[in-house]
Formats: sequence, structure tokens, C-alpha cells
Amino acid sequence: MKKVTIQDIADELGISRNTVSKAINNADGLAEATREKILQKATEMGYKQFSYIKAQTARPQEPEAPQSKGEIALFCGNVIAPAHFASLMLDKLKMELSQMGYSLTTHRVEHSNFEERSLPVTFAPEQAQAIICIEMFDRAYDEMICALGLPVLFVDGPNKRDGIDLPADQLYMENTTAITRFVNDMLARGKHRIGFIGDYEHCQSFFERYAAFRCAMLMAEVPVEERFCIKTLDPERISQALTALTDFPDVFICANDFIADDAIYTLRKLGKSVPEDVLFCGFDDAPNSRIMTPSLTTVHIHTQIMAIAAMNLLLSRIEEPRLNYRVVHTESELIYRDSAPLE
Repeated sequence: MKKVTIQDIADELGISRNTVSKAINNADGLAEATREKILQKATEMGYKQFSYIKAQTARPQEPEAPQSKGEIALFCGNVIAPAHFASLMLDKLKMELSQMGYSLTTHRVEHSNFEERSLPVTFAPEQAQAIICIEMFDRAYDEMICALGLPVLFVDGPNKRDGIDLPADQLYMENTTAITRFVNDMLARGKHRIGFIGDYEHCQSFFERYAAFRCAMLMAEVPVEERFCIKTLDPERISQALTALTDFPDVFICANDFIADDAIYTLRKLGKSVPEDVLFCGFDDAPNSRIMTPSLTTVHIHTQIMAIAAMNLLLSRIEEPRLNYRVVHTESELIYRDSAPLE
């Protein structure tokens, strides 16, 4: 029997292959009616590469509640604010897991837990089928979690500058390509003085963004002026470092949008204008990046596909505990706005 492909579905519906791919991967930017039509056709034609399709299209008219399979424990090192990229991802993940019979329960890891290497009092290991960790960047504590004998998934994690990895599955947004493209776009415009703001040792994603910036400059044989690299997350220290500069780069790349917002605020107090005096690029495409003045050039994270990837990593690890550990990066997208308009 011939295997049904995405192109077969596209041909059947008279639409593009890209549109079908978006529906199957639950990507953003597709009308729900279109998505449902594509998934229904995919099921009719026997396309079953993604369990997500069955979950969305093969439900009975009066679905029975799925049999409870246990708890997925979510460990958070910080409060996940609504503007955090993980907030939307977790909403989607919770819904998808519930359809598979799992509950997602949140456990805040307090400062005392990190210091004492203790588990949150709300967490009962015997009830958990797996653990997902977000904003958990303390390597020693993370190693303790991995030693519990449960499947563990880290969404981001401690930096790997020393080359040491965790014995767990890991999920990241793609941190390299968009930054590399942005640097090369700026260099092509004659913007050779490029700096970076953010503590690249804070987490692996920040490290990858910083490494992409340094590598792009190195490959273009353009020297980096170290005084334009500000290694901190603290708004006050960012302000002090910028105030101490006697001149400024052409461009600042920031480890995330919140850092960019803090830096732009300081430059405005120093009488500098963005983008007239300095161009800026952030990362995350946080809601505020679209409404701030100027609107922020940034990198969009596709939270829906991150949720689907997280679910697949968790469930496959529960079913096959002996699988080799996996590191997955999901697509991200460079978005040009007023802080560094694409000319």
C-alpha cells in the first residue's frame, strides 16, 4: 500500500504543501476551519505520521473522558508570567496531555529548595509519571532531579559551556539561525560595530544566541569590540554599563526582549534614539515587543509546535525509557520591525 504524503493531501484538496504541513504540525497562522478540513482529509487518506491528527480528528461525537494515566509534574524555578514564551506553550501542552489522560501539575521550586537540594513539598514522586522543567538553570539541582529515576524533559536548561550535558531529554527553540541571519544582514548594510547584552551563562538558550553572534562575526572576519558586550541581566547594571560607554555600537543584539526594553529605556535617558543612533534586536517576540516604541525587531518562537514536541518527547520517554536522550530545536523566525528596519 502506497504511503500517503503531505503532497498527496495537498493535491487532493487543491492547496499548497506548505499549508498542509502547517496544519499537521499545528503551526500558527492558519484558520481553524482550514486546519480541521486538512486534518480530516489526512485521516481519511490514512496519513498517520502524527498522533496529533488522530487526537484532533478521530474523536467521537460524544467523547468519553480518557482513562487517567497519572501526573506529569511541572517544575518551575520562577513564576511563568503571561508574557513569557512558555506561558502559551504550557496552555497548549496541558490541553494535549489531558486528551491523552495525563494531568499537568505545577510545583514551584523555591530558593530554599535549590539551597537544600530538596524537592517541593507539593511533589509526590510516587504519583508522577514524568517531570518537565522550565526556568531550571541550577545544574546541581537538575542533576538531582535526573537521579530520581523518572523521565525528565528540560525546556531550556543550564548552559553547556563546559561541554557537560544532562542525562535527560531537552527542548529548545532554534537559537542560532535567526541571530546568524540578523548579523549578516547588518554587516551587509555596513553595520560592523555590533554588541551583545545579556548573561550568556544564564541558560543554554542565551549561550546559543551569544555563540551565534560571535560565530557570525568570526566567520565574516569582523572583530568584536568587547566593551560592547555587556554580560548581565540586571536592569541597573545594564544602565550603568551603557552610561559608562563613551560611544555606542551600530547595533545591539539582546538575549531577550525584556533586556532590549531595559537597554532602549536607558539609551533614551542618555539622549540616544533608536533606530537613528543604535539599532536593536531582541528575542522571544514577547507581546510588549510589538507595542513598544519603537516596535522591536526580534525572533518569534512558535509555542504551539514546542508544546507538541514537548508532549511527544514526554510520552515517548514514558513508553520507551531506554531511548537515547534527545535534544530537539523547534523553528524560530526573525521578524524585522522599527528598532532595526530591514532596508
